[in-house]
Amino acid sequence: MLPARHRMRRAADFERAVRRGARGGRGSLVVHVADDPVEGGTPLVGLVVSKAVGNAVVRNRVKRRLRAVVSHRIDQLPSGGRLVVRALPGSGEAGSAELARDFEGAFATARRRLARTGRSTRHVPGCAAGAADVHGAETSDARPGQ
Repeated sequence: MLPARHRMRRAADFERAVRRGARGGRGSLVVHVADDPVEGGTPLVGLVVSKAVGNAVVRNRVKRRLRAVVSHRIDQLPSGGRLVVRALPGSGEAGSAELARDFEGAFATARRRLARTGRSTRHVPGCAAGAADVHGAETSDARPGQ
């Protein structure tokens, strides 16, 4: 069982982990790991199981199995870390052992990629203001030539 304090509930937390984290995939799962170092921050885990996986009974079964697998790996997340596990359509037919193997492989890949980059984000802002922050250029509201 996944303790309530470790459950990701806000859309912003999901988005941050998916956009800024490292990704690893295996078979029926994709795992996103983001490193948000926060003093005393609790690691958060989120599950994404869409209707493409199956009907409500199948989706809930997949979520139960994933929660059981993920609960054993929470201690490997850094303080304030974020983990999102996205179930792919084939995960509905996968057994518990197969989901566990896929998670272990995807989690290891994502952690390795996160460590290799040496930074916690891979996201580069797409807006002009974000580009100015990244590249040091100034922006103005006026169009060129006006």
